[in-house]
Amino acid sequence: MKKVISTLIGSALVLSLAACSTAKTSADAPNSTNTNGQTPATDTAQTNQGDAENGVRKAQLDSDIRAREQRNDAGGDQMKRADGDLASEVRSKLEANIHPGNLAVEAKDGAVTIAGTVPTKEQFDKIEPLAKEIKGVTSVNVKATIVPAQ
Repeated sequence: MKKVISTLIGSALVLSLAACSTAKTSADAPNSTNTNGQTPATDTAQTNQGDAENGVRKAQLDSDIRAREQRNDAGGDQMKRADGDLASEVRSKLEANIHPGNLAVEAKDGAVTIAGTVPTKEQFDKIEPLAKEIKGVTSVNVKATIVPAQ
């Protein structure tokens, strides 16, 4: 009985992750990597930064990445990730490290595309290396632009 319940719960989680095609670092991030979205207002950028710098939120993001990696490690090839898991892990990594960014992340067979806006060149330069820290990322296409908060 325990195996049946575990299988049902696991299946529900996989289906819910598969339904999410684009992972976003904030509510204002674009809904697709085909657009870069709008420049955030200063108060929105400050709110997003405050949320991302919150210690509880950082711990939650790190825990999410570890849990997905552990689940994948238990299931087989450590470098092969489901597209939804890969996009979510990269989004979590970016959200924790690029605070006022509005980024959308899509993944397909290890290739990650990131679009949206960041306020500084330093943050833009962090995008690709942070994404490549996630197991299973084979390539990163950064379509983001640098747009200071208004």
